Amino acid sequence: MDTSIPGYQPNSRRQFIEKSIRLAIVGGIGGLSLFSGCKDKDDDGDGQKVSPPEDLMQEHGLLNRVLLIYDNCRQHLSNKESFQRQALVDGAGVIRIFVEDYHEKQEENYLFPRFRKANQLTELVDTLLKQHNAGRALTDKIAQLAKVTNPTDSDSEQLLKALNDFNYMYRPHEAREDTILFPAFRKIVSKHEYDALGEEFENNEQKLFGKGGFETMVDRVATIEKALGIYDLEQFTPKL
Repeated sequence: MDTSIPGYQPNSRRQFIEKSIRLAIVGGIGGLSLFSGCKDKDDDGDGQKVSPPEDLMQEHGLLNRVLLIYDNCRQHLSNKESFQRQALVDGAGVIRIFVEDYHEKQEENYLFPRFRKANQLTELVDTLLKQHNAGRALTDKIAQLAKVTNPTDSDSEQLLKALNDFNYMYRPHEAREDTILFPAFRKIVSKHEYDALGEEFENNEQKLFGKGGFETMVDRVATIEKALGIYDLEQFTPKL
């Protein structure tokens, strides 16, 4: 070590290193604390809780996967090809049990009344509710026609129309909720109410489906996709 450098003291470098190490350790602990502080206060050890709109958007992802199942069945019907009609029955079952009887009921019971009370987006809410009711009627028809053992040409045409109508309505329906309704919801309720609703949504899901109910539904949809041969995501990549 060159001790001819002006102001050099043998212990100064060692003290500097030791001080730096202490600061790094303290800083690291502080950083961990800061990171922990960023976690949602409702974290129960299983991961961060999602907000009510985020929860509903995740469920829209599940709905979209069933819409793809319907697309596949529509193509087979249009081409007059045979396909596993049970997949269509099962897909309609997921729509009825999870989307209509749970997801949409959450919107109707917790979101729509608050928008009406705040006199915000009431026209949109009215249209969305009208479409919920239309969707349930279409699901009844799809489930009934999909179970026909020896369908006639008329049966197939009615089923094709019901699938067309369902998908044609629900794609813009969910897009309008994701981009207009859900972002606006945070603005019309207090932070306390917003957080409490997240807990209530989670509790309602567990009451109906048990812990991990959403994941169970995702698995059910994946099983249907595999039966139709549309589970592998790579097949949807265009060859450029």
